[in-house]
Amino acid sequence: MSVQILTFIIVGASFLLYMGIAVWARAGTTNDFYIAGGGVHPILNGMATAADWMSAASFISMAGLVSFMGYDGAVYLMGWTGGYVLLALLLAPYLRKFGKFTVPDFIGDRYYSQTARTVAVICAIFVCFTYVIGQMRGVGVVFSRFLEIELWLGVVIGMGVVFFYTVLGGMKGITYTQVAQFCVMIFAYIVPAVFISIMLTGHVLPQTGFGATLSDGSGMFLLEKLDMLSTDLGFNEYTSNTKSYLDIFCITFALMVGTAGLPHVIVRFFTVPRVSDARKSAGWALAFIAILYTTAPALASFARVNMIETINGPDATGMSYAEAPSWIKNWEKTNLISHDDKNGDGKMFYSGDERNEMTIDRDIMVLANPEIANLPAWVIALVAAGGVAAALSTSAGLLLVISTSVSHDLLKRNLMPNISDKKELLSARIAAGVAILIAGYFGINPPDFVAAIVAFAFGLAASSFFPVIIMGIFSKRMNDKGAISGMITGIVFTAAYIIYFKFVSPEMNQPDNWLFGISPEGIGTIGMIINFVVAFVVFKFTDDAPQEIQDLVESIRFPKGAGEAQAH
Repeated sequence: MSVQILTFIIVGASFLLYMGIAVWARAGTTNDFYIAGGGVHPILNGMATAADWMSAASFISMAGLVSFMGYDGAVYLMGWTGGYVLLALLLAPYLRKFGKFTVPDFIGDRYYSQTARTVAVICAIFVCFTYVIGQMRGVGVVFSRFLEIELWLGVVIGMGVVFFYTVLGGMKGITYTQVAQFCVMIFAYIVPAVFISIMLTGHVLPQTGFGATLSDGSGMFLLEKLDMLSTDLGFNEYTSNTKSYLDIFCITFALMVGTAGLPHVIVRFFTVPRVSDARKSAGWALAFIAILYTTAPALASFARVNMIETINGPDATGMSYAEAPSWIKNWEKTNLISHDDKNGDGKMFYSGDERNEMTIDRDIMVLANPEIANLPAWVIALVAAGGVAAALSTSAGLLLVISTSVSHDLLKRNLMPNISDKKELLSARIAAGVAILIAGYFGINPPDFVAAIVAFAFGLAASSFFPVIIMGIFSKRMNDKGAISGMITGIVFTAAYIIYFKFVSPEMNQPDNWLFGISPEGIGTIGMIINFVVAFVVFKFTDDAPQEIQDLVESIRFPKGAGEAQAH
């Protein structure tokens, strides 16, 4: 059976499963739509949180980044994993105790200000849109290759599926759909990694195969061979860094605190019955996340060795294009791989210098990996289903945040306080639909590759939400004026820096032109510092928060006790 038919069957079966769950768990009230009724088991919530958090960037793009960047790509592994730990330990229990299930709701009530709530709504929508664009792009990449359709049509199909189960099921449908998506995603990631680890190193576990000797009789370690291949072909040594330590620190830190400020992950801690369950589900999610994240660097290294040897041939002089393996011809149809025969010898050659004749999109590495390694067709189709599951699971969570920000935080808590439960639910569904259309457009016309787009979302979250949430919990005297000023300056500075270097003057996007040598991916750290500084300076010249707010903040320092999620 061909890969295309198997992909139709496996991806189609997964879509039917997701839609079936959405119908079974459809939301009847705003409480169901926003927080799944608050009755999800911690282990299931841990799976759903892991699926929500491990997006197309984690599944599709992260291993591709590590594969191409080597040591430098480790910032994404460290930043995203560290950020989840930060969120689980430092923020989740306190926000859960406060009892507000959206970040704008927390900010609006903690800083006793509708202006603060509105600014937070705008930041939440901006961050989530930036993030969801990457997911839509990921769906398009998967479909364009494995269903052999145009990338734009792949994005449209993904939009339709997400729209169906987000709008119908709300958080209740999304939660149980994400449990199914986690199972699909993790199985699709681990199976090819195990196959390739056995083929290259004889180790069943990819994590140990990563540091093992190759089974080709050379006696070389996998990473030793990668270093040799990289330097021979004009690339930087695979296990050495090329970025400055300051930039590495800033990117890692921006990803960490950006994770901790991401609205779609925070809301997951309100879908469990108690504060203690929020802690437990955070622990379970970390365990589930670790399965994929400890496999990613091994998968990236396996893919790079196989890709280089496939393209350059066993004698490292180039493979005849006429005899190119089918995966190269298949991916060429998507325009994500291209070959330019510069010297006219009819051969393909991949290198990091003027000899290079190949253009390869980083986002294809995980998806193409089973084909490069000649794995069975069902494994290739399974990876396609996993990539789609990763993108759809996070898209749904993000779209829910956008819809609740509009319907609950903007309308119910601000502009239309007397809106009925039924109209609020309708507003949420309309907002989700509009959000999907906008995200789909940018998914078809993306500003960058998936992980870079997502990294910008984390930078924006780091510079806007993280400081005001931290100050809201640990600085009981911090007032509304300080928080609003900090949020606005932090996100405006970060967004302006990213837009300038990525869209206005991309030719200037070089280390020599960056502020302190910090790249756009890491500038969220500086934006966060600016947010803190501005907030405290403004606070020093204005009045403290009212006494009742200070007493409220004091009470949430103790995670035990009340903390039912409040929809109104």
